[in-house]
Amino acid sequence: MTTIKKIALGSGGPMVSKLGLGCMRMSSVWGGKANDENESIATIHAALDNGINFLNTGDFYGAGHNELLVGKAIKDRREDAFVSVKFGAIFHNGQWLGMDLRPIAIKNFINYSLVRLGVETIDLYQPSRMDGSVPVADIIGTVADLVKEGKVRHIGVSEINADQLREANSIHPIAALEIGYSLADREMEKELLPTAKELGIAVIAFANTAEGLLTGNMTAPLPADAYQNHFSRFQGENLVKNLEKIELLKQMANDKGITPTQLAIAWVNHQGDYIMPLVSMSRRSRLPENIAAMAITFTDEEMALLNTHFAPGAILGGTYLQR
Repeated sequence: MTTIKKIALGSGGPMVSKLGLGCMRMSSVWGGKANDENESIATIHAALDNGINFLNTGDFYGAGHNELLVGKAIKDRREDAFVSVKFGAIFHNGQWLGMDLRPIAIKNFINYSLVRLGVETIDLYQPSRMDGSVPVADIIGTVADLVKEGKVRHIGVSEINADQLREANSIHPIAALEIGYSLADREMEKELLPTAKELGIAVIAFANTAEGLLTGNMTAPLPADAYQNHFSRFQGENLVKNLEKIELLKQMANDKGITPTQLAIAWVNHQGDYIMPLVSMSRRSRLPENIAAMAITFTDEEMALLNTHFAPGAILGGTYLQR
């Protein structure tokens, strides 16, 4: 298998695998069934065995189930794993209600996460979204206090703008920015990604296949129970036109002897040494394909074609319910 390279989180920060394992889909998502727990744990172990040490979870994934699962998986392998936890999102009966980023709430969230994970310190702790309800200084300042207490090692942020990133980093060094990034979602290239690079902040790029759009497996219309129906990108004429754009991706992948998913991951990987593709997996069988994607190369002509065909705004609709 391909040897997974390492990148630093932040300037002089910890070294982690350039491919990250997203654990969210190991738990119930959008009201669906949780995956087989034994297979999920085996997938985490296999990832660690193959040098993927960055594990991403959230305290609201499956109402705490995901942290409990990750905790079981790393119980005897704590030193092998770098655990990233997002906090702040509030759900009820599977429905997103909003954010709670008050200092008092953060101090409550952290203790539950530590217990569920079975650890004394979380490696990377980050608000899952900045919604303007609480000043950035209060949020980052509270997490900085948790660093002083020894409950958190490094601070990350997620789904914020460039100005917020600068402000957060001025309060306490930010190790990583987590953001959705793919051929279909490139708006952050204008300000956010250059700001992260300037500040020496690593980028953890999730949704590399844009919720499945770039896998080449979708047809319109989607099944009625598909979770993607929540998003405007997959609704009506948007989906029809977007699938037409994906034909080029499928053709290039076929010509290169790879899958569209691998091509999508490889494109993200090639956007910079400071960018980590964060790939959701819940089955061991997915590991070889995703690891192999990290070794895929592009000619200048191929990269130019992709960047032109999937220019910012080329894909219609979005994948956020609310901002």
